[in-house]
Amino acid sequence: MTTTQVTTTSDRRQRPINGAAKKHDNLSVPEQDPYFYISKDSADTVDCIHRLSQRKPINVLISGKQGCGKSSFVRQYAALYQQPLATFQIGILSEPGQLFGEYALEGGQTTYRQFLFPQAIQTPNCVIHLEEINRPEHPKALNMLLSLLSDDRSVWLEELGNIQVADGVVFFATLNEGDEFIGTEQLDLALRDRFYYLLMDYLPNEVEKEVLIRKTGISVEQADEIIGALNYLRGHAELRLDVSTRTALMIAEMLAVGATLRRALTVSLQVSPEALESVLIGLHCNQGHTEGVRNEYVRFDRSFLLQGSGRAR
Repeated sequence: MTTTQVTTTSDRRQRPINGAAKKHDNLSVPEQDPYFYISKDSADTVDCIHRLSQRKPINVLISGKQGCGKSSFVRQYAALYQQPLATFQIGILSEPGQLFGEYALEGGQTTYRQFLFPQAIQTPNCVIHLEEINRPEHPKALNMLLSLLSDDRSVWLEELGNIQVADGVVFFATLNEGDEFIGTEQLDLALRDRFYYLLMDYLPNEVEKEVLIRKTGISVEQADEIIGALNYLRGHAELRLDVSTRTALMIAEMLAVGATLRRALTVSLQVSPEALESVLIGLHCNQGHTEGVRNEYVRFDRSFLLQGSGRAR
């Protein structure tokens, strides 16, 4: 006869199916990005979210184009407010309760292995990142999140008993929305209604240029060359290329190690040789076009937090 035991599985032993946090995110405070920019309005909103999280449970849904910095934003939030971070991949969940643990047969005994998620949500002031929340393998896999994200902030599991979310825990969920994203599901309205909503977009040209220079070490001239290329690509109706800041950094990193712009574009853009040739010809004719900053953007780092008393609420 077999017996059931409950054991705790450390992050190092967890298998990919459990949706556990990455090793470097295992309930530790991440390093801040010294060149992370968001609009001042967004930065002030985030500061309000942090202050509100000290009073009551809070959840934040972040939407935006691919590569615009959604995941990086969650890491920066945890770094600036000195809170431990745990990131969970929602896209691998196929059934309710899968975040919490799984049954396994070991030495003739049925053992319940507890994963990192229960430990993370019971850690005071932890930042929980639910990455790509609209990509579960089965929509019902998210059902157990409903009670965790409500004001009650608790859930009952037969194997673990009642789990209560610790004080100060903030849930961030990120997602890409739109018909162009294969494998995504429309987020259940009852689940979506539990979140504050932030929309992120690509950086204005001058800010994006600053990021490229600071993060990769390229020259001002090289950054101008890349920005000119990005503007042409993003405005090309036939190519329909939505070039992300992540891709821009990939291009800049290639230039930083001596590649030409042509070579950097070739290996960074997923387009056909014919389309790339059209891009290069277009760049030759339209080189140097840049766009001004439309809104005030700030470096979202610790120096911003120190200005607290002078900011608008």
